[in-house]
Amino acid sequence: MPVLQELVATGGSDNLRFLYQRLAAYFPSISEKEFSEIRNNTNKTWRISVQKTGKVLDQKNLLRRERGFWTVTEKGKAEVEAETKGFAVTEIVNNQPSHSDIQEMLVDIGKSLGFYAALEFEFYDVIWRETSASQRISHIFEVQSKGNIDSAFAKLKRAYQNQRTKPFLILSTEKDLNRAVKSLAREFQDLEQTVTILTFEQIRQVHRNLANIAEIIKEFLLK
Repeated sequence: MPVLQELVATGGSDNLRFLYQRLAAYFPSISEKEFSEIRNNTNKTWRISVQKTGKVLDQKNLLRRERGFWTVTEKGKAEVEAETKGFAVTEIVNNQPSHSDIQEMLVDIGKSLGFYAALEFEFYDVIWRETSASQRISHIFEVQSKGNIDSAFAKLKRAYQNQRTKPFLILSTEKDLNRAVKSLAREFQDLEQTVTILTFEQIRQVHRNLANIAEIIKEFLLK
């Protein structure tokens, strides 16, 4: 299921070499040593496991494999929808900002507050660091407009465990926020006191209000 969920989340298809690392985030039980090997593409056992999974999914017509490029089928999409029913984030409607809009807003907010901010770092949506040279990630953001909330929590949990990074989950609606709170209490109790859950609208409000005082804020933050 993580393979299908990740393919759906990335638009329906992706190169296998990019999937190896992102899939590891779905399994918090993976040790830090194993995760480091996966990230460096030296864990042969993990690659074989993912490849075997892809073969089984292909045989079941849940995805198609072609020269290392995997594409989820309509049957596979239906499986993901059925699996995540009740826990999937509602689609963005009306004039709400898109997933990428929120990512850009988070980068702008970070820069206004004096952080180094970046998009799509490793398999995270947005990260902040104290400076561009800092090794430690101080803030991490997962933006969810669709997909499995539990997989987002798994990514945030790993970041927190690795560097005590401050985790944020950004959801499209208040309704999805309520679902996430329930999932947090049920499966990720160790994150309850550390993760901050916000909505797209809250991020938009912060971005809009901060834009008006960004230059003043920078003056306060000068060292």
